[in-house]
Amino acid sequence: MTLTGVYVPLITPFDAAGAVALDALEVLAHEVLDGGAAGLVALGTTAEPASLDAAEQRAVVDVLARVCGGRSAPLLVGASTIEAVRALRGRSAVAAALSVVPPFQRPGEAGVVAHFAALAAASPVPLVIYHVPYRTGQHLSTDAIRRLAELAGVVGIKYATGGIDTGTIELLADPPDDFAVLGGDDAVISPLLALGAHGGILASAHVATARFVELVDAWRTGATDQARTLGHRLAALSIAMFAEPNPTVIKAVLHAQGRIPTALVRLPLLPAGPDTVRSALRHTLTSPTAAAASR
Repeated sequence: MTLTGVYVPLITPFDAAGAVALDALEVLAHEVLDGGAAGLVALGTTAEPASLDAAEQRAVVDVLARVCGGRSAPLLVGASTIEAVRALRGRSAVAAALSVVPPFQRPGEAGVVAHFAALAAASPVPLVIYHVPYRTGQHLSTDAIRRLAELAGVVGIKYATGGIDTGTIELLADPPDDFAVLGGDDAVISPLLALGAHGGILASAHVATARFVELVDAWRTGATDQARTLGHRLAALSIAMFAEPNPTVIKAVLHAQGRIPTALVRLPLLPAGPDTVRSALRHTLTSPTAAAASR
């Protein structure tokens, strides 16, 4: 299984009382799939999973598994412990677990490889490793990523290193077989695709879903002029969407567009400031937008 295309890590919408708005989540899931997203991600960082209790987490996965199952779209679920991956057993819509490199402890590359070997052995579904060193504190060399790719049950990586460096170029110049490299830094997804990434897990694709899909397709088919122009515009949109901690700006934009009932986030996040939101909304007007967002 090689994952390709755009995967949207869905926010968790809240109603005016602060409860999870499951109906709004279901509508939003259909909207981004209508926009051409290849699949969805439940309980990614954008979903504020640490602020959801266990029942809320299960309810979110239930809704998105039902949507993806009905539409034959793959669902990735954030799950980084043996207990969490085992909870995915029996969910036919779940294509993979999105499992973060162990944060804070900085176990070293050998420790990371051993961790994922144990996690993959326990998991009923394949793993996509989430490599985000500016959050975890653990850098992985290209060699370490290749060793992870060799593990049975590991099918890809969400690659979010904060930019493009020589390690990125080394990895994509000779990518492991049957191993998906999915960009996770929205603002640099276009150059990552130009280097050969298979797609992206992109929070900004809540807005302009169809245009992000078009960007992936343009690089894949060699339409480089189109890809460059579109990539520049979507990078500006992504920068605006991440001007404050994710997903505060995205939620504010979706609420302003009438797509979710409130822009509420849970602590430790605070709502995005009005100037930031106004700037982001201007970018949604000047950047190419998804059909769903214009309704």
